[in-house]
Amino acid sequence: MDVVISEHDLNYDLDNQSQHLSNSSHDKVMHSAVIDDIASVIGWIYFTAWTLSFYPQVFSNWKRKSVVGLSFDFVLFNMIGFIAYCCFNVGLYWIPSVKAEYFKEHKDGVSPVQINDVFFAIHAVAITLVVIIQCFIYERGTQKISVWSKVLVGFIFLYVIITLILTLSGEMIWLDFLYNFSYIKLVVTCLKYTPQAYLNFKRKSTLGWSIGNVLLDFIGGWLSIIQMFLLAYNGDDWDSIFGNVTKFGLGLVTIVFDSLFIFQHYVLYRGGHSGKYSYSFVLSQQHSKPS
Repeated sequence: MDVVISEHDLNYDLDNQSQHLSNSSHDKVMHSAVIDDIASVIGWIYFTAWTLSFYPQVFSNWKRKSVVGLSFDFVLFNMIGFIAYCCFNVGLYWIPSVKAEYFKEHKDGVSPVQINDVFFAIHAVAITLVVIIQCFIYERGTQKISVWSKVLVGFIFLYVIITLILTLSGEMIWLDFLYNFSYIKLVVTCLKYTPQAYLNFKRKSTLGWSIGNVLLDFIGGWLSIIQMFLLAYNGDDWDSIFGNVTKFGLGLVTIVFDSLFIFQHYVLYRGGHSGKYSYSFVLSQQHSKPS
């Protein structure tokens, strides 16, 4: 007896198999619900720490009515970096086609971007804009953005334009285009702390550079890495760490530079509130000028 299978039945069966494979590829492997909850709590704690870390600097600038001691190169790189980080997080979390491209490459993976990452990036852009406004309205001495920083930012914009053209022409997928933003953020983060560390060294003082910002940043860096390892272990997906190399790299770079700033503040320039080019030094020079 012959069995006749209609084209409709065959297509229906293939569609069901395809849907089943699609669903199974996104099923989340979880060793422990407790670990998953802990990772979620840690995520919100480091989100809170990193979010609050912006405010000591803003408050310090407002209280002193001065941004002397805060590197303008650092502020510029901060803005560029957080705009790039915001593009990456928003794209990978909220754009369905980009998420589909990611899970196509990481079939059994977990999303490397959490909702707290998205809100942090958006908030970071907004609060950094506040700092930029403070740099315009408060006393800033002779500080200005260096030439090499302007050149580097120009290269970054050129790179984004070139990769955008490649993506629009079909030579690059949107996921890889967004990954470029994550790499920009990582490179900028590696560079942005250097001008501030040098300025502290030059002035022999950390006055104007909020230690509260540094301490909260340091805590956030450690917790972000801990969360990534917990999620990778619990989801049996160690590739997710490198799927979000920016978040992992940011945590490491943050820890290294914050350690340097802590050493500068509490050891090298302890009590250095009267160092050369410090706020009090600038004020004394201004007051000594004939009217």
